[in-house]
Amino acid sequence: MSKELERLQKRIANSGYTSRRKAETLIAEGKVKVNGQVVTELGTKVKPSDTVEVEGIKIEQEDKMYILFYKPTQVITSVSDDRGRTVVTDYFDDLETRIYPVGRLDYDTSGLLLLTNDGEFTNLMTHPRYHIQKKYVAKLKGYLMREEVKALEHGIELEDGFTQPAQVKVKKQDKEKNTTLVEITISEGRNRQVRRMFEHFGHKVDKLTRIEFGNLNLKGLNVGKGRVLTPHEVKVLRHMAENGK
Repeated sequence: MSKELERLQKRIANSGYTSRRKAETLIAEGKVKVNGQVVTELGTKVKPSDTVEVEGIKIEQEDKMYILFYKPTQVITSVSDDRGRTVVTDYFDDLETRIYPVGRLDYDTSGLLLLTNDGEFTNLMTHPRYHIQKKYVAKLKGYLMREEVKALEHGIELEDGFTQPAQVKVKKQDKEKNTTLVEITISEGRNRQVRRMFEHFGHKVDKLTRIEFGNLNLKGLNVGKGRVLTPHEVKVLRHMAENGK
């Protein structure tokens, strides 16, 4: 019987209702019921036959869905926006399954974004200790100097702490326009991190696109389009996270 038990926050996250972290907050706030009784203890475990309600809504187990999306700029990485701006889930209104973004891309950043209804998968993809690598292409103002590249490859100090070593490759430098095209790969996901790393050296980022996430890339996708991941792709991502690669 014990093998059938799972933590309440995991059940909620796996239903696609919200992320595991948000589920923990809802439990602590007394917004979750198990078999009609309010539960506030995060360690609570439930059986498959238990009825779970979140904010008055009975949750159901859904088939897992994993989507790769080519996010355009000027789109919010969220499921809603109080200012009425376009959000990434607006592109999937035809889905009956509720999905939410895995991590985030800034409003003015385009590129590869994952969406899912699997809370455990989201945690694997976003928690810093799992070191999933993300590659970006950035167009910068000014010339990125060799010593600046070396500093980024060793790690630099930002206002929220030292960055982990990055992989940096200068692709092109335009003397007339005074710009640099560069690829950078990081394994963190701090707020506006790539932009802040270049701004540390005085280089404004004019354009930023995430082109790879783990074993995934944007090949075959146009901006604003998405596709369902294959079971093998999901398996490889999980393996990369669980093995810290």
